[in-house]
Formats: sequence, C-alpha cells, structure tokens
Amino acid sequence: MKLTGLIAATYTPFHEDGSLNADLIGPMIDHMISRGVSGFYICGSTGEGESLTMEERKLVAETTVSAARSRVPVVVQAGHNSIDSACELARHAGEIGADAISTLPPTYFKPSTPELLMDYIAKVAGCAPDLPYYYYHIPRLSGVAFDTVNLLQLAKEQVPSFAGIKFSDFFLAEMMACQEFDDGRFDILFGSDEMILGALATGAKGAVGSCYGFAAPLWLKIIESFEAGEIEEAQAWMRKAARLVRLVAGDPGPFQACVKQVIWPMLGFDVGGLRLPQPKMNQGAIDQSKRWLDETGFGKEIVSGDFSL
Repeated sequence: MKLTGLIAATYTPFHEDGSLNADLIGPMIDHMISRGVSGFYICGSTGEGESLTMEERKLVAETTVSAARSRVPVVVQAGHNSIDSACELARHAGEIGADAISTLPPTYFKPSTPELLMDYIAKVAGCAPDLPYYYYHIPRLSGVAFDTVNLLQLAKEQVPSFAGIKFSDFFLAEMMACQEFDDGRFDILFGSDEMILGALATGAKGAVGSCYGFAAPLWLKIIESFEAGEIEEAQAWMRKAARLVRLVAGDPGPFQACVKQVIWPMLGFDVGGLRLPQPKMNQGAIDQSKRWLDETGFGKEIVSGDFSL
C-alpha cells in the first residue's frame, strides 16, 4: 500500500459542552474531499485521539469510514498506553472497513529500547493482520525518538503488515534514509506541513497534516508547481503556506485552538474547542484572530479555496 497526495489529519468535532458531535464528521469529510485531499488520518494528534474515550474513538472511526464511502483511504490511529485497548481499536478498525491502522508509541511507560517498541507494534498490528500498519513517529510529542531506520529493519523482520511511517519530524536526512531503506520498500509519509517542499525534494509522495483539512488547495499549489519543475513558484507557495502556519500559531494562537474555534467556523463547521488539558481561546482572542485572517486576505482564500500569490 502506498498513500499519495495530501492525507488530512482530521479534527474531531465537539458540541458546546465538550461532548462528541459525530453528526458533523460526514459533512466535514465531504468538504475536505471536495477540496482535494487524498485520504484521512483520524484520532491522531490533530484529532485529539489521546483525549477521547474508547467508545468515542470507535464512533469517530465508524462515522469517518462510512462517510468516506471508499472514495479515499482512511487510516485509523489505534495507539493507546494500554496494549489491550490498542489491540481492541485495531481489531475494530478492521471490522469497520478501515484501509490501514497506525499507532503512536506508548507515551507514559515509554519503551526503553527499539526492540520493546517493536514488540508492542507487532502485537497491535497482529490484531488487524489484513490491514497495512503505519508507525506514527512524532518524538516532540511522544517523547519516543528511536532511529527510524533501525525501526524499519526490526519491522522488516517481525511485522509482515508494516507498511511505513508517518514521519512527523524535521530531520529530512533521516527521512531520506527511510525512503532508501530496502530499495524503497516502505511508504514514508511526511508529517510537518510547513516543510513539505523539503520533503518533496527528498522524494516524498504523500503527506499527513493538520492544514490539509482546511487549506488543501494551497498545499496542492506547492505540489503542482514542484512536479512541473517550477521550483521558484513552488518556493513562493511554500513561503505563503509557512506564513499561514505562523499566523495561525502566533499571537493569539495557539494553532490547534485557532483552527477549531476560528477557521472551521469560517468554513461553516462549529466544531467546538479543544479538550483539556489543551487551551481554549477566549472571545477576544477569537476576534483578534479573525481580524488577522481578514487583514492578510487568508480568511477569504481559506473560505473560497482560491489562493493566489
């Protein structure tokens, strides 16, 4: 299995009281597909999977797979600090027709060696043996930072369904080494939106990111320009995308709160705020972010999907 294009890391919608709003998932899926995404990665960092209950995670997975209707692939992040719970989520993903599974590493009792991490991966992947498995490498959040090439060597020997890595780190040299490993056997998906042009230059064909759900047309401009050999134009689009990320993540920010409380409502989806312990924006911060987006022109472009240099 090879995933290509922009794989949207989906935001999980909540009601005002913080409960899951599964009714919004289908319309959000349709919107994102209409804007050009090539697949979905659910219940990851963007989707607050670690802040959802088991039943909520299952409902998000069921609703997303149903809404996608096989138009694009759906990857279910099934990681959990309880290996039995991770196995349950992996089996559930297989039962509902997901296209692949993925896991974060355990993040409280962290594996002390790559071999222990691979033991965890092998057990969870074995609970859905017919689904491709992707390891979610995001050391800045998980605190687990083993060399990914070493992990691929272990996976090659121990996990038949191991398909690749969601590489959410900034070390492109390590990513290239993963791409080259065993003659390009594994699918290495880039996971840092504001550096996608660098990943394309290393040979990346697929990317997973938070921005693709609400601004896929902008990132598609980067890809299209790069593939056409228009490098200076691709750089210009990349600079614009990086400015958008800095704007959303900056004052008042933070990034994920601004996307949920400001940008998705601009697109017609009131998805609620983040769950504790992540922060929520107050009304003053929301208003200020709206002004910044309006003054820079990004707000209009996000709503229309028509970005320009």
